[in-house]
Amino acid sequence: MATVDLGRRYEDVTSNQPRINVVTVAILLAAVGLGVVAFRATGNPAALGGSVLLGLALMPAPRIARQWERAVVLRFGRFVGLRGPGLFWVIPFVDRVSSWIDQRTITTSFAAEQTLTADTVPVNVDAVLFWLVHDAEKAALEVQDYSQAVSWAAQTALRDIIGRTTLTELLRGRERIEGELQHLIDQRSNPWGVTVSSVEMRDVVIPGALQDAMSREAQAAREKQARIILGQAELEIAHSFEQASRAYQNNPTALHLRAMNMLYEGLKEKGALMLVPSSAVESMGMGGLMGAAALRQSTLAGGTTSKPDTV
Repeated sequence: MATVDLGRRYEDVTSNQPRINVVTVAILLAAVGLGVVAFRATGNPAALGGSVLLGLALMPAPRIARQWERAVVLRFGRFVGLRGPGLFWVIPFVDRVSSWIDQRTITTSFAAEQTLTADTVPVNVDAVLFWLVHDAEKAALEVQDYSQAVSWAAQTALRDIIGRTTLTELLRGRERIEGELQHLIDQRSNPWGVTVSSVEMRDVVIPGALQDAMSREAQAAREKQARIILGQAELEIAHSFEQASRAYQNNPTALHLRAMNMLYEGLKEKGALMLVPSSAVESMGMGGLMGAAALRQSTLAGGTTSKPDTV
C-alpha cells in the first residue's frame, strides 16, 4: 500500500473561470455609466441594456497574474503563449486561459509503506520533495496534471531505491540515498518542465520485532566492548605490576616503605580494620607505625564525641 500527500490543491492551477479584478469591475462600472448617460440622453432603454451587455462581454478580457504565476493562453484550442506576471489582455470568447502555473518552490510529502528492502525487511519511509516548475509551457502541454505526476514519480522512485538497498544502507547512508532519489526523480520530471531542488527523508520505520532484535544486538555489542576494555585495563595493570615487581626485586627497603605507606593509609581511616601478619610487623618494624596510626584514630574519635568546656 502506498500513499501520496499533495499537501494542498494549488489555487486556480487549472481553473478556466475568469478572476474578478479591479480592471474588470472598472470596465463593468464604466459600461453601466455610459448606458445610463445614453439612456438619459436618448430615453431609449435599449442603449442601457446594450451597454451593460457590452460591459459583461468585455469583463473577461483583462486578466491579472500574480508575480509567481504564468497564465497559459489558448486561442481556439491552440497554444499562443504565456502571459504574466501583472496585467494582460485576452480576446473574449476567442482566447482561453487554460491554466495558471505556480512557479514557486512547492513542497510535497510522499511515502512508501511496507516496502521490502534488498534484504527482505519491510519498512515504511516518509520523505519530502522540494520542486518547482522551470518551464511553464512544458508543464501545461506535456503532462495532464504535473503536480500529481511529480508526486507519483517521487513515490515510485522511492520504492525502486528501497527495493535495491539493504536496511543498513538505508539507515546509515541517508545522504547518498537522498541524492540518488533526487537524481532519479529529476530525470523523470525534467521532460515536464519540472526540476527537483532537494529530497529529504523524514523517517524510516521498521517492524517492532526487528527493533527489539537490533536493540539486543546493540546492547550485546556494547557489553562485549565493555569487557574488552576491562580486559585491556587488567592487562595494563598487570604490566604495571610486573614493572613494579622488577623495581622492588633488588630494593627491599623501597618495598618495605611502600608496604608501610599502604598500611598507614589503611589504618588512618576512621573505623578501618586491617589484618597484618605478625611476621610482617617484625620484619618491617611496623609496631611504632601501627601505634601512631592507632593514636591518630583514637584522637579523631575523641574529637568527634567530646565537646569543649565552656566557662
